[in-house]
Amino acid sequence: QVQFVESGGGLVQPGGSLRLSCSASGINVNQYTMGWYRQAPGKERELVARIFNWDSPPNYAWFLEGRFTISRDDAKNTVYLQMDKLKPDDTAKYYCNAVNTILTPVFSSWGPGTQVSVSS
Repeated sequence: QVQFVESGGGLVQPGGSLRLSCSASGINVNQYTMGWYRQAPGKERELVARIFNWDSPPNYAWFLEGRFTISRDDAKNTVYLQMDKLKPDDTAKYYCNAVNTILTPVFSSWGPGTQVSVSS
């Protein structure tokens, strides 16, 4: 059974930073393209970053403007999202999942997510 557990969210002021973690079980994260999604209230879930399971640079949503960095620790079977220069528009619940070639999630089961709130 595939499970994802996200952590690291919180309340932060605009311009601040957070580091999210996604611990996976039931799969090896280095065998999949892994991604971070987010869902804000009243909006659809959207993919913000993905890291490939081959030698290729990570890919980010255009609106991030270079503020986020996705990485992976194969030994810990964990995917990270470093979030810098946070903006109020980044407020959302963040989830991880494997990503297929049409940018939709591979697995139907989602973790609990981790809430990120950016506010002064």
